[in-house]
Amino acid sequence: MKKIILSILVLVVSLQLNAQSKTGTIDTEFILSKMPELTKVQEDLKGYNKKLEDQLKVKVEEYQAKVKEYQENVATFTEPMKKTKQEGIIKLEDDIAKFRQNASQLVQLEQNKLLQPLYQKIGKALEEIAKAEKYTQVFTISSSGLAYVDPNFDLTKKVTTKLGIKIEEGK
Repeated sequence: MKKIILSILVLVVSLQLNAQSKTGTIDTEFILSKMPELTKVQEDLKGYNKKLEDQLKVKVEEYQAKVKEYQENVATFTEPMKKTKQEGIIKLEDDIAKFRQNASQLVQLEQNKLLQPLYQKIGKALEEIAKAEKYTQVFTISSSGLAYVDPNFDLTKKVTTKLGIKIEEGK
């Protein structure tokens, strides 16, 4: 009976040892900041931002022209014409306000679209390393709020090396 219990206990302990997970960490934001492709993303984002600014400038110029025209000719307008012109000006004000609100969201969406391939590249490299080294879980350092991380389990350097990114020591 003792041999059976001892055998079961050894089996349970060995299964638990095999089932233990191996966890690691990665700083994706650090890797992203070192990727040479980030320069192109930043340039593309600046171009997109400039395009939106140009569109806003056209709207503001149109608004200013309508206000100036209204102010110069208000004395000659009939009441219905005044009302129509005022409504047109108010509509342009609303359009400009909405455009400004939407522009920041559009820039964020464009940034996400441009960064997604870079994050996918990091994720693919991480997945290959994690599978090869039998990691079961990898936490992101930059947003996880981990209190302590053993540097021996930080995969950031391995991923940057796999991506061909050279990092100066101490950085």
